[in-house]
Amino acid sequence: SLFSVVKNQLSIVPVGVKESHQTTIFRIIAAILHLGNLEIQGERDGDACSVSSEDEHLNNFCGLLGVEHSQMQHWLCHRK
Repeated sequence: SLFSVVKNQLSIVPVGVKESHQTTIFRIIAAILHLGNLEIQGERDGDACSVSSEDEHLNNFCGLLGVEHSQMQHWLCHRK
């Protein structure tokens, strides 16, 4: 996977960060990238939106950060 390639390339560069911390950093970066690829659908009135529960990027984001899928789906489209 692309994650493995990037991790292997960056881990050969001594940056003074423990490998366990590097993994956490890569996980967060990967989650942010997946979040940026989410497909958010606008509703008819333009004041509401939705995210498909089948969206692979939402699934990956939640898996990487250990976030509950239904909660994330809700908070992406609601302020309260």
